[in-house]
Amino acid sequence: MPRETGRKVIASNRKARHDYFIDDVYEAGVSLMGTEVKALRMGRASLVDGFAHIDRGEMWLEGVHIPEYVQGTWTNHTPRRKRKLLLHRAEIDRWAGKVRESGLTIVPLALYFVDGRVKVEIGLARGKKNYDKRHALRERQDRREAERAMSYRQNR
Repeated sequence: MPRETGRKVIASNRKARHDYFIDDVYEAGVSLMGTEVKALRMGRASLVDGFAHIDRGEMWLEGVHIPEYVQGTWTNHTPRRKRKLLLHRAEIDRWAGKVRESGLTIVPLALYFVDGRVKVEIGLARGKKNYDKRHALRERQDRREAERAMSYRQNR
């Protein structure tokens, strides 16, 4: 059986980019049980309520929902358990300093397979105010309207 190659996205957190300014992005491994990997291979996961925090020098991912594996037995996992993120000590310490000093938070942006291994893309995020969200939506609408007008003009 050939090994998987490339990047296969399982779940992405599009709402995170709407709710937060993402300052820094990093890829981390995730420590998972076998039934969690099988459930992820079926393409089922939700990052909506997910966040990461640092506890005693280790980074943990919480609130990520990986549903139970359908054919799992009594060894099945709980859907919203804490999962350890696999990062180098220097990276954890650097992010811990930023979170502590600036009041930033760590949110998962995407969950994907890279060459058969599960990775999570985490972002160092700063919360947006409501007027920032409205401004971003307005800019996106203006850009779409301008592109639509340009394509209309080119087609005539």
